Amino acid sequence: MIKATVIGSGNVAQHLIQAFLKSDAIALQQVFSRQKESVLHLVDDSKIATNWQQLLESDIYIIAVSDSAIAEVSSNLPFKNRFVVHTSGGVPLEELDSKNRRGVFYPLQTFTKDKEVDFSKIPICLESEVDDDYTTLEDLAEAIGAKHYLISSDQRKSLHVAAVFVNNFTNHLYQIGKEICAEHQLPFEILKPLIAETAEKVQHLSPLEAQTGPAKRNDQNTIQAHLALLTNNMQKEIYKILTQSIQQSNVKKL
Repeated sequence: MIKATVIGSGNVAQHLIQAFLKSDAIALQQVFSRQKESVLHLVDDSKIATNWQQLLESDIYIIAVSDSAIAEVSSNLPFKNRFVVHTSGGVPLEELDSKNRRGVFYPLQTFTKDKEVDFSKIPICLESEVDDDYTTLEDLAEAIGAKHYLISSDQRKSLHVAAVFVNNFTNHLYQIGKEICAEHQLPFEILKPLIAETAEKVQHLSPLEAQTGPAKRNDQNTIQAHLALLTNNMQKEIYKILTQSIQQSNVKKL
């Protein structure tokens, strides 16, 4: 049985808390949160610590807070030589205070409040300084049914950038598509089957193989017509940059 303490009360922390509570292999020792009410719907009051001195001994302490707060939180921990990890994609392991054994437990997924998460479908990137601690990370990931990967801090930084492209930037393109639809009195729902099919295709094909559209065909008539239709200069620039990027990718393929 792994004794785990979660430090934080945001989306990632709450989803981990719920997953740990469902596992027979994990004992949720405590949750640290300055505001008890943010996690009272998940755990009993007796399991919530609101100051550092209340923290009990655990096998692993999981810091699930904003990236900018990780270093400060780890330095505030009132003990030494225990196993402390963070859940960030963009923060190196070395940001954690060296008074404790350090590691990373990074679930590569976008988390939404109140939306149920199936950790069996979420890859978790693991890193530690000590072999025995890495075994603890593997056991923790497996206890919630997640696939896990050994990923260094440098690799994780690159993976995080890639994730921004495929998640955050893609979602912003959805927003642009919705704005264009609204401008021309079209329902955004018409595009949703296309969005779903595009996401499905890259489960079976490489993105390069799945690419379609006027940029790949170098259909200049359609490209110029699209640019003429766009009234927002930022949207025009994004269209041009993405068109050029697609065309360059296809040249490399040849």
